[in-house]
Amino acid sequence: MVLRPFHLAFPVKDLVSTRQFYETVLGCSIGRSSDTWIDFNFFGHQTTAHLCPDVFDSIATNLVDGKPVPVQHWGVILDMEQWQALADRLRQHHVEFVIEPYRRFQGEVGEQATLFILDPSGNALEFKAFQHDASIFATYAT
Repeated sequence: MVLRPFHLAFPVKDLVSTRQFYETVLGCSIGRSSDTWIDFNFFGHQTTAHLCPDVFDSIATNLVDGKPVPVQHWGVILDMEQWQALADRLRQHHVEFVIEPYRRFQGEVGEQATLFILDPSGNALEFKAFQHDASIFATYAT
């Protein structure tokens, strides 16, 4: 199976701060846009920020490894080198981490690096990298 880019649309409170964050901080290029939405090249995937300031309340979380993981989140799986470069870039831009960069399941199937941040509208983003890509969908005991 050949992987194809996914498309994801998400709500934002403000397009100006959203564009600055995704373009400048995350390094996403801009595609088409209008007064109410912007397309981003999100690591090879098409994401669309839609202006919708009335949908934001609070962030629900579940504990994973004792950390409050935002239940509603999305992101991308990078390779380890890209993941580390992004973590460094986020620090350089003084982005506050919801969950600091760390490694889970060290030495086990599914070993991965992960971090969580919020965009300017409070959308939770997770960036992961697996020690071995073959373990992305591997099953293991929890």
